Amino acid sequence: MKILKTLPWAALVLLAACGKSGTTAQTAASTTALPPQQVVATVNGVPISRAMFEYYAKNTAGKPASELTDDQRNELLDNLVRGEIVAQEALKEGLDKTGDTASLLELSRLQILEQAGAEHYLADKQPTDQELQAVYDQQVSAIPKLQYHARHILVTSQAQAQQIIEQLKHGAKFEDLAKRDSIDSSKDQGGDLGWFSPTNMVKPFADAVASLKKGEITPAPVQTQYGWHVIQLIDTRETPVPPLDQVKDRVAQLVENQKFHAYQDDLLKTAKVQKTL
Repeated sequence: MKILKTLPWAALVLLAACGKSGTTAQTAASTTALPPQQVVATVNGVPISRAMFEYYAKNTAGKPASELTDDQRNELLDNLVRGEIVAQEALKEGLDKTGDTASLLELSRLQILEQAGAEHYLADKQPTDQELQAVYDQQVSAIPKLQYHARHILVTSQAQAQQIIEQLKHGAKFEDLAKRDSIDSSKDQGGDLGWFSPTNMVKPFADAVASLKKGEITPAPVQTQYGWHVIQLIDTRETPVPPLDQVKDRVAQLVENQKFHAYQDDLLKTAKVQKTL
């Protein structure tokens, strides 16, 4: 389970360097803070921990370092050493306090700790069957009941759209006019949009489609931010809803997100927050 996206390895190296670099005394202290068996390399006295190396190996190669060849482990360690060297130079230049870097470092720290906090809080709060069913039912109830199969002709002016409607009334074929006049990419399919949910369309278009009966064409041009549409409803069908078993993982994530959001709300109740925007 992941609530937040974790950082790329380079940012982790930079964060580590920010925590280790500084005065000579600080560097020496960081070197002795870890037992030798927990250090895979030192760069200018700054240790690269075995824990970081193992994490990097797992997330880069997709397997523990113990399952890699010697050449692969050496290549990964070289990457970390190079990253640490560059990070240290960046710190010497004060780059951690310039541009967007300071904000990125702080945001990265916040995201990592929030991720860790979420995982810790949710560790013993696995969704129950009742919670899964409740959220599933909630999601299903929000799904539009019908899907639509329609086609359209998109043009740049109301007058042109009205002319197309008149031509259709006099027997012109919809697909022929779409291929000739439409500026939408669907023109090659005669304006056919396939099956879609109304939530996938801008509101004026969705409302117009929902007002039509099968086979009907909009009596007047429909305007959206894309231009003027002439729309024909081909058919409707009930929206297929997957059973809970097929989407259980996704529903479980929604339950966990709700629990963590509630946890955040509880923390906010006792936090002293002052906004100055």
